[in-house]
Amino acid sequence: MTEAAYPIYGEINGPIIMIGFGSIGRGTLPLIERHFTFDRTKLVVIDPREDIADDLAEKGIRHIRTHLTKDNYKDVMTPLVEGGKGGFCVNLSVDASSVDLMKLCRKHDVLYIDTVVEPWPGFYFDDKADNSARTNYRLRQTMLKAKEKHPGGTTAISTCGANPGMVSWFVKQALVNLASDMGVEIEEPRTGDREGWAKLMQTLGVKGVHVAERDTQRAREPKPFGTFWNTWSVEGFIAEGLQPAELGWGSHETWKPKNARKHKKGSKAAIYLEQPGADTRVRTWCPTHGAQYGLLVTHNEAISIADYFTVRDEDDKVAFRPTCHYAYHPCNDAVLSLYEMFGNGGQAQAVQHVLTEDELVDGADELGVLLYGHEKNAYWYGSRLTLEQARKLAPNQNATGLQVSSAVLAGMVWALENPDVGIVEADEMDYRRCLEIQKPYLGPVEGHYTDWTPLDGRPGFFPDDIDKDDPWQFRNILVR
Repeated sequence: MTEAAYPIYGEINGPIIMIGFGSIGRGTLPLIERHFTFDRTKLVVIDPREDIADDLAEKGIRHIRTHLTKDNYKDVMTPLVEGGKGGFCVNLSVDASSVDLMKLCRKHDVLYIDTVVEPWPGFYFDDKADNSARTNYRLRQTMLKAKEKHPGGTTAISTCGANPGMVSWFVKQALVNLASDMGVEIEEPRTGDREGWAKLMQTLGVKGVHVAERDTQRAREPKPFGTFWNTWSVEGFIAEGLQPAELGWGSHETWKPKNARKHKKGSKAAIYLEQPGADTRVRTWCPTHGAQYGLLVTHNEAISIADYFTVRDEDDKVAFRPTCHYAYHPCNDAVLSLYEMFGNGGQAQAVQHVLTEDELVDGADELGVLLYGHEKNAYWYGSRLTLEQARKLAPNQNATGLQVSSAVLAGMVWALENPDVGIVEADEMDYRRCLEIQKPYLGPVEGHYTDWTPLDGRPGFFPDDIDKDDPWQFRNILVR
């Protein structure tokens, strides 16, 4: 896109409140400036860091230098949202309760979006809580409870980044593509037809979904010892990486790990393992490098996709549900950082650093959904965005960051066009409209079939507890 070609998607009439100005916030701001008209005097960034003050001042952007807490968030936020109908809160922070902030914004008719159901401090590292209390399943339940208690009203989009977020739109596009390639005539379900989408997945024989990602971006210099490097939020990655591994649990599964645990309330669409997600490996596949190990890091989409695509019978029992989980191979510097951290008893390094676009030399972030178990075996559909492409498409970006910030843009546009649908997840949004907005920032968006299965090369030299009758059992995917 040339500067003149940037479409203006709408006008934000009230305040724009950005909470958090880390790597994703820095990348999202230029997209907001490109694609919306708004009163710049009403744009404010809330972030506790002093080192961003000069940059924001040069841009003429008001900076409230504070960390939102359970005790002060109403005092800080209320003057900004009162009378702010038509405004937008873009929450890209950590340690600030998403549910409390969306409640406050909706009370004052201010649109809201975030990329994760974030809690107040203490949730992730509460050594007095059992592991079920530290899961994303439990966090999602707090959002669903707010949705049930106050249906409709001002739109608040929960968990709308690359993943969770964009990948839910990829799943629907992948199902439509798969049906076409299999010669299955379908009438595409409407956006709100949850049952129709679930039955489509069931009809096509999809057993599960990997959110399969490979980040190959490389830094110019080698990572020093005693540091944690990553291409996106280190704080966020460590927090989710030390949560229990979680996955949507499919109806086709015949085996369960001994340390797997169920939830007692809610949809019960997911289970968790009594081990950290960033220290749990799974077998998966991405187009460029093929078969790989990924990390079963907990993510909201693993639960929401499994829940959304559940088919129930007349007695409300589960007739079909896909297994779904993240299978993440982060950049090599992040892998080394994790080895150091877990080798030191899970104690995070004192120096934590997000690699900037200037420090990276090459590589890509290949992020998509691998739909498996159907008659064509497995189908990966997603974004294959290189660092070089990201630099040309927008400022302050690497490949990982642009996949997230462009999803935030798409969510904001959709909210402006649908301002009174209440609290929604990405699974409930118009995937075609969202991808139409986002695709110019994603590099090649492609589908690839593979004959790979988790049984390839096994059992090999050593005894291997595998299920040869069904390659796509989680028993074969989990690395034990």
